[in-house]
Amino acid sequence: MTATDQVLHSGMCSVTLRREPALTVLDVAARAGLRRVEWGGDVHVPPGDTRAAALVRAASQDRGVEVASYGSYFRAGADPDEDFAPVLASAVALGAPRIRIWAGTLGSAEASAEQRRAVVRSSRAAAEQAAAVGVELAFEYHSGTLTDTAESTLRLLADVDHPAVRTYWQPPLDLPDAAAVADLRQVLPWVDAVHVFSWWPGYHRLPLTARDRLWRDVFAELRGAGRDFDTLLEFVIDDDPARVATEAASLAQLITADRHDG
Repeated sequence: MTATDQVLHSGMCSVTLRREPALTVLDVAARAGLRRVEWGGDVHVPPGDTRAAALVRAASQDRGVEVASYGSYFRAGADPDEDFAPVLASAVALGAPRIRIWAGTLGSAEASAEQRRAVVRSSRAAAEQAAAVGVELAFEYHSGTLTDTAESTLRLLADVDHPAVRTYWQPPLDLPDAAAVADLRQVLPWVDAVHVFSWWPGYHRLPLTARDRLWRDVFAELRGAGRDFDTLLEFVIDDDPARVATEAASLAQLITADRHDG
């Protein structure tokens, strides 16, 4: 792939507006010029509700908005009785090429060896089911799970050892800009999508432009990889639909900025 072939797809996560109905999410995204939506399994597309998934898929097609992925809350290894089949059924009905899953319920420093093995077994089993119908999996990159550090994420991916399993990336909480970019650089070969938001400090929500240096450097890394990525807005101040257009404009500027721009 040449640099001119690379596409950084702009989109948003439906959880950004989880209090709004799916049609409103689509209308807001389309008006803001966002081309893709990751549909959350908590409200908009519940696991197993294939009718809701099919309706969202049709409405997305009507508005020219692609389904980026299915943002499930399936926690691999957390409960041996949890069934992945309803999650996969909704993803297929939605037309999602990828399902986001979570790497357990414990951080890498807290999880025992057996708990890690349970996450690995569950992830691999889910990947085999998904791959059979042409769907990939990607881990949420999040504290309180085995993807809370780059090192643990890489170990988990190596242990799962399945071609249909990848990862997301987002800035780790309270990690300074340069350290966050270095963190991304470690996992970048396995990243397919980035959740784009600015929090600092802690969970305090800021506009993207408030961490402009971080995001410019992140997007330079993505462009340098020379392949396609989904870049998905996640969370806006006050969950306000009116703020999406402004954040989408900031995202568009990041996507189109020259990588050598100082």
